[in-house]
Amino acid sequence: MSAAVQEVSARASAAERLADFACVTTDDVDEAAEQIGRIFCPHDLTPSRPRAAGFSARHNCAAFAGFSINYVAYGGSVSIDPGCLERFFLVQVPLTGSARIRAGAGELDASPGRTASLLSPTIPTRMMWADCAQAILLLDRRLVEQRAAALSGRAACAVEFDAAIDLDAPSGRRLQSSLAELMLIAERLGPSGRLSPVAMFDWREAMLDHLLNGQRHGLSDAIRTFSGQAERLPRALRAARDHLADNAGEPLDLVQLACASGIGIRALQLGFRRHFGVSISQMLLDMRLAGLHARLAQAAPDASITGIAFDLGFTHLGRMAGAYREKFGETPSATLRRRMS
Repeated sequence: MSAAVQEVSARASAAERLADFACVTTDDVDEAAEQIGRIFCPHDLTPSRPRAAGFSARHNCAAFAGFSINYVAYGGSVSIDPGCLERFFLVQVPLTGSARIRAGAGELDASPGRTASLLSPTIPTRMMWADCAQAILLLDRRLVEQRAAALSGRAACAVEFDAAIDLDAPSGRRLQSSLAELMLIAERLGPSGRLSPVAMFDWREAMLDHLLNGQRHGLSDAIRTFSGQAERLPRALRAARDHLADNAGEPLDLVQLACASGIGIRALQLGFRRHFGVSISQMLLDMRLAGLHARLAQAAPDASITGIAFDLGFTHLGRMAGAYREKFGETPSATLRRRMS
C-alpha cells in the first residue's frame, strides 16, 4: 500500500477530505439534491428514514481541466438515482460506510479497501449509500471516448465499463493509490493553487491509462488487438509496427518497411490484418490521427493546426480534417479550442 493510500486510510474516519473545497454542506434533502445535482447531474435523492432523520450531505470538489477529484459524504441511508450520467464517468472509492450500486443489470456492494465502482455515462445507475463517504474521480466523457478511439483504431463511440473495481487486484490498487495522491496534492495546493499545464496533462494521461488499460470495458479486446497484445506478436510484426511509429511523419514506403521487418510485403500485409485487425495504411493513419489529437490536447494557444498536421505527415488537410472528425467526433479546431478554454 502506498504512502498516499495509508495517509488517506488513516485520516478518512477522523475528518472529511478536501475541506477547503467545500461546495455543499446541508442537512436538507432537497437542497442537497439541487446543489449536488448542479455539480454532477440531476438526480433523485431519497433518505430511507421518514422526515430525513439523521440526514446530512457534504460535497467538496477540486476541479481540473477535464476531470475533478471529489469528496462526497451522506449521513444516514439514502437512495440516489441519477439514471444515466450522460456527460462523464465516475470512479467511486469508498472511504467509510458502504454502498450498494446497481448499474444496468448488474449489482455490486462497495466498501473500503475491497470494492470500488466505475459508472459509465450510458448505463443507468441507482445507488444506496449507508453512512457512506467516497473519494470520487469525475472524468469528462469526451476525453475517455476519444482516448479509447486512439488506442483501439476505431471511431469514437460509447465506452461502457464493468462497474466493479477490485481494490485487491493490482490495477485496482494502482487506481486507488493515484486517486489518493491526487487528493493529497489538491489539499496541499488549496483552492488558490494551480497544477502546472505539464502536471495537469500527466495526471489526465495517468487517469485515462488506469481506466482504459486497467479496467475491463467494451473496447478492451479491440485495444488489445490493435496494440498487438491479443496474442504473442511475431518479432517481424513488432519491428514493422515500431518502424511505422518511429517514421509516422514520413510517406509510407512498403519496401523499406519490409526491409525493417525482415519479411516480405505480402506477409506484412497479411500479418497486420491478422494481428492488428487493420491494414498497414490504416494503422499509419490512426497513428497520425492519435498523434495530432495528443498534440492539440496540450498545444499552446498560438499553435498552428496546419503546422502540426504537416509535421505528422499529413499532406491533404481536407482529408485529414474529415478523418479526424470521423474518428474523434469533432474538428481539430474544436479540440484546440477546448484545450484553450
